[in-house]
Amino acid sequence: MMKIGVIVHGPQIIDTGYAKKILELLENYGYVTAKLGGTMGRTAVIDAKMENVIDITQKLLPSHSIEKISENSDVVILINYGKSNITGHRFGYMVFKRCKNIPELIQIERPGEPDGTIIPWNENQRDLAEKLAKKLELKLLSPSTIIKKIGKNELINDIEDETTIYRKITGVSPDENIFLNGIVVGKSTFSEVILVAKGGILKNIIGGEIKQHGVEKLGIIDLNNVVVKTGLLRRSRISPRILEKTPYNKHNSKLNISYLCHAAEDIYQYKNSDLVVTVGDDTTLIAADILYRFQVPIIGITDGDVDKVVEEGFRTAGSMIVELESGWDDIIGNKIFLELFNGKQSMEIENIENFKSKIIQIISNTTKRYNLKYN
Repeated sequence: MMKIGVIVHGPQIIDTGYAKKILELLENYGYVTAKLGGTMGRTAVIDAKMENVIDITQKLLPSHSIEKISENSDVVILINYGKSNITGHRFGYMVFKRCKNIPELIQIERPGEPDGTIIPWNENQRDLAEKLAKKLELKLLSPSTIIKKIGKNELINDIEDETTIYRKITGVSPDENIFLNGIVVGKSTFSEVILVAKGGILKNIIGGEIKQHGVEKLGIIDLNNVVVKTGLLRRSRISPRILEKTPYNKHNSKLNISYLCHAAEDIYQYKNSDLVVTVGDDTTLIAADILYRFQVPIIGITDGDVDKVVEEGFRTAGSMIVELESGWDDIIGNKIFLELFNGKQSMEIENIENFKSKIIQIISNTTKRYNLKYN
């Protein structure tokens, strides 16, 4: 019996219902196991009640997920739902070429759409790809056709010096967020964008506007391999699924409070906290939305520099948002981290309202210009 490994990438393929449909279809061809590739689809898996079908326990890049599941699979199916077939095909090509070994890989891209396709990246799997294309009513494309269309590489050769790297992003619409490793570093102004990094630091966005604060948070990167996304992290309007909360400590009344200042961190590690302090607008928005499913309130330290990263965000009852003037979120966040958390990522308290009062006291001792919003 054929062993089929499936890598599910991104929330859209789950939100549309096609992840479930394709997994059921593949059971007709062999024994199926599925893993999430990347991290943005994890919330969608939870909302769809598919965490017992799609393994979301590991935080791996799509190429690493493919390599992992290939060890016990005869063929790997990558299912994705990009914003367009251009972005989807480029994603599949980049993932395929980043795999250390040549995987037996088939990509199913944008099923249900008029431009939906199937690509057998390894021609050994063309027969299976043809069968799936017929069943799903999708067009079958060869890898050579894709490569010719998108170009052999999305990196533009440096013409200045060895420390400057250019990376072209296509399939972008104007006025979309540009994410590098989960951090908003700018916004597009044209449909084609070129990222420019020098010495590992993002220096310019040709065809877009750079967000310096995001660049500072990002730090040094390898532009060749950094994960790039544009637009919304999740485009669908799906009702969140509320999960039963696991008590932090059943044996005493202490409460566990965590500190989070980086949206690219694994937010799910805080799902058993009793409260999470988040610093930064994007971090606060993303963390609040994810932790809502685990009934974890947040205290968000923001400065009004929010980028729309999800279509609709949610916050757990008992949350508090502090709005400061521009640039003050990091200053206040650092003071809270040092004075309340003593430079540690978590702490134990006895009363959340007293903790909130201490935070407000730190803020009011530093600046009088702030607003509080309660949820």
